[in-house]
Amino acid sequence: MRAVCWHGKHDVRVDEVADPQIVSKGDVIVKVALTCICGSDLHLYNGYVPTMKKGDIMGHEFVGEIVEAGSGVTRFHVGDRVIVPFPISCGVCWYCKRELWSLCDNSNPNSWMLEHLYGDTGGGIFGYSHMYGGFSGGQAEYVRVPFADVGLEKIPDGVPYEQVVLLTDVCPTGYQAADNCNINPGDTVAVWGCGPVGLMAMMSARHLGAERVIGIDRFPERLRMAHSQCRAEVLNYEEVDVAEALQNMTGGRGPDSCIDAVGLEAVGTGIEGVYDSVKQALRLETDRASALRQLTKACRKGGTLSIVGVYSGFIDKFPMGAIFAKGLTLHAGQAHVHKYLPHLLKLVADQQLNPSSIITHRLPLEQAPGAYKTFLNKQDDCIKIVLNPQESTGTARPGSEEAGAA
Repeated sequence: MRAVCWHGKHDVRVDEVADPQIVSKGDVIVKVALTCICGSDLHLYNGYVPTMKKGDIMGHEFVGEIVEAGSGVTRFHVGDRVIVPFPISCGVCWYCKRELWSLCDNSNPNSWMLEHLYGDTGGGIFGYSHMYGGFSGGQAEYVRVPFADVGLEKIPDGVPYEQVVLLTDVCPTGYQAADNCNINPGDTVAVWGCGPVGLMAMMSARHLGAERVIGIDRFPERLRMAHSQCRAEVLNYEEVDVAEALQNMTGGRGPDSCIDAVGLEAVGTGIEGVYDSVKQALRLETDRASALRQLTKACRKGGTLSIVGVYSGFIDKFPMGAIFAKGLTLHAGQAHVHKYLPHLLKLVADQQLNPSSIITHRLPLEQAPGAYKTFLNKQDDCIKIVLNPQESTGTARPGSEEAGAA
């Protein structure tokens, strides 16, 4: 089969690889209809996440049709169209039983790699390095999905793949980011990063009752989409002092909740931006945290920080004193997709939520290497890229509807 494979920093290729096989009786094989490039895939592409190996298959956002099922699978059948959450969960461990699905104790066979560094680690993730299990990813024609009875969600008849492909990750991640804010009527929620997760967080904050949503970024096309799709007020952090602007917009108090949808590759300004870039380049810190510092400073006293941007290791100059002095509550972590998926799928089926509105590029799988470059460099007003493994080269174009017709 064809698959997008990692070969090193800034080097992904569409290779011919072996078809996946049923390994355990709880497995299924999914024929991928649509798959996406996620912002966190860029951390792999840029070489910031360790334990990647040449030939690893990329991707953790995908939907498709079951074409083979293990003997132990009881909830699904060949021919079912399914959503595949990006975290892999067993369904029976202490964490899964408490709906902490992404922290599954049994799905990551390589958890030992991070136990010394982190004290413990989360569950397996499709296509996201060997420290998260070494599972083959979804940017391919076919994928083996373990724990199928636990992880999959059937797509209702009549709902196109494109409407639900973002329910695999960015939509529930954004929803969890907003849910962690414990939003009350009249609240103001500020979101750093107007990429796909940030946009979903803004939509979700509105859905959960926020009176005001403020999006912070530096790319005009992202700020425009935040305003048009999420009814957000917007700030360009290269043009204003964000903390001062937010104070002015909230009567001197600051936002009730602040969401970090940026993560470890935040681009800072001035001396701080140079400091982080140099320290990361010299491996004196693993993550650039200018966005995290900014939202910590901006949040009101007694407010909430919700962190869904990916961080991988250590940061410098983290303002722990501000968190203590202002009595801030901090939530962080990978999304528990299984927890939110039924609710979000109902919203989509009832046409109350349209995650596909943020998709800007639809391309065949063969164009993935160029698509990664486009996404990384924010070219062609790129916000979200969907790849179609079943489509022949050259038949799709950015913005076309062809890839979502299945």
